[in-house]
Amino acid sequence: MRVRPELDPDVDDEAPSGPDITLYDEVHFLTYLRLLDADAEGADWAEVARFVLHRDPVDEEARTRRCWESHLARAQWMTKHGYRRILEQAIEEAREVNPH
Repeated sequence: MRVRPELDPDVDDEAPSGPDITLYDEVHFLTYLRLLDADAEGADWAEVARFVLHRDPVDEEARTRRCWESHLARAQWMTKHGYRRILEQAIEEAREVNPH
């Protein structure tokens, strides 16, 4: 991991969507976990967007909904595919530090 995850970072309008783990992803690991927890509990998307993503679902409903959908999709991708890339990157970094 290249950076520490932040406890409560602000978010972009859209989460990354590529096949690699980005610095943005690393900063937002805890955000993704919070979104997954809220989704598993059936929490209202607007409430989650307000508290986790710092977005206003009343004044900017469509923009906020897209932001929430994008970040939840990335969080779900991390659980199915992204975690493998995290492990691969960790192994690569360990080999660079200790090539033996």
